Amino acid sequence: MGGCREVTIGPTALLALMTSRHTGYGGDSGPHFAILLCFLSGIVELLMAVLRLGALVDLISLPVTVGFTSATALIIGASQLKALLGIRGGSGSGFIQTIATVVEKFGTIRISDTILGIVSIAVLLALRKLKDIKASPSASKIRKTISFACWLIATSRNALLVLITSLIAFCYDTQDKQPFILTGTVKSGIPAFRVPAFTTKIPAPNATTTDLNFTAMVSELGVNIALVPVIAVLGNVAISKAFGGSGINPTKELVALSLSNICGSFFSSIPVTGSFSRSAVNHASGVRTPIGGIYTGALVLLALGLLTPYFRYIPKAALSAVIISAVIFMIEYEVIRPLWRCNKRELIPGAVTFVLSLGVGVELGLLAGVLADLAFVVYRTARPMLSVEVASTSLDVRYIVIRPSHSLIYFPAVEWVRNGISKAILKHGHIPVVLDCRIVHEFDYTAATGLGAFRKELETKKVPLIVMAPSSDVRRMLRKSLKSTMLEANDERDLEKILHELSCDSRKGDLSEVASPLLSPTSEHESIPVELVERNQNHTRI
Repeated sequence: MGGCREVTIGPTALLALMTSRHTGYGGDSGPHFAILLCFLSGIVELLMAVLRLGALVDLISLPVTVGFTSATALIIGASQLKALLGIRGGSGSGFIQTIATVVEKFGTIRISDTILGIVSIAVLLALRKLKDIKASPSASKIRKTISFACWLIATSRNALLVLITSLIAFCYDTQDKQPFILTGTVKSGIPAFRVPAFTTKIPAPNATTTDLNFTAMVSELGVNIALVPVIAVLGNVAISKAFGGSGINPTKELVALSLSNICGSFFSSIPVTGSFSRSAVNHASGVRTPIGGIYTGALVLLALGLLTPYFRYIPKAALSAVIISAVIFMIEYEVIRPLWRCNKRELIPGAVTFVLSLGVGVELGLLAGVLADLAFVVYRTARPMLSVEVASTSLDVRYIVIRPSHSLIYFPAVEWVRNGISKAILKHGHIPVVLDCRIVHEFDYTAATGLGAFRKELETKKVPLIVMAPSSDVRRMLRKSLKSTMLEANDERDLEKILHELSCDSRKGDLSEVASPLLSPTSEHESIPVELVERNQNHTRI
């Protein structure tokens, strides 16, 4: 149903981490929470598709995304340390709690599991480099075959490692020896079709159970009901753009994700989204259409039906090595240097996201990062840079030019612009002020009325305020909102005429009678240029 043929939708480490926060209860309650989260995530994604809210992912900037994924990678890697070192027991699911548990129980590590885990990581990283061995187009057939074999081994390195370590564990098991901690029995077969559980029972310490209704389960899932879909959409759209280019429709990807989660929840699925690594394999394999997902799904179902009895021999240390080797490349430290050189301010939302995700939780970390980014956007809108300079006409009439650096002037910026103009007047004297609106494309009502009130305030000080080259939208807003007329200059020549006329008529003390283009609050037509009257001591010329 999606628009990108390369994307492979399924479980990912990130969504698994976010789901695992609600699966710590005993009995069937843990799976019930995971399946309900999958169902509700699909519903939220479907609503986002209907309302065309896929563009909401644009609110998450690159620094926030980098901080979030880097923190998540560290959390996932830390969560695998116990299995990698063969440590049993311990509690805590956060980054700090996990590290504390590993340090506390470091004396109980199992040497065999530790050696297997470390060797597995080294082998995986070495095999990963094989994909860099590429044959040139003019190379011989043998070299191309070798290059393809290296790519195939590098791509399937995780499966090869799991297979080899499982065979080693199986050989030990036939001799009634088992030096490694194994995964254990995995239930075989395809999950039955059933409606997600909207109620569950939580085991209590005194051998009793606590009944939770749908409202209580939703309360337990909390903000993840909204955050998991957003993260899923963010990842899926990012992968789609990486492989499919800029023509990807986020709404179409939302539909694919929502149906995957809703339908999957009826077969006991956890929340799913696009996987970058599996999508990269799909792309390298030459997939042509999204129907390639049917082949992937068929093989997964085949594995569920036939291979699950053999999953019990997989050493946990080997699985942890696979996960750690994958997530360490999610730590995107390389973007820090260009951000530091280009715009240090953008590092703040990323740092906030990273630190809070590690210390408090990925949900609050991401939310804090987005809010920090939005705060900077609002601040830039409320405090546009004002360029102030003093210029002169051909007849040496001095005036102040104020140029806002922002294309939008909204209500938070009104007082800032007024104060900037007032400071310029105090510094350069009571001379005409020109507000250059050539790059300003939009005013809101509050900004327009505030400008009109400021114009009256300046009029009492005998300081003319001229709007320079406003756009049609700005002109329309000023015309409909002002309760008094305002001088307007369409171009530099028009501005010079107005300034010369104001200079001649300044003795009258009534700027509203200047024969020049006006922004009238009652006129529904465009301002009409009027021939100006130029006077000096000797003659008057019309």
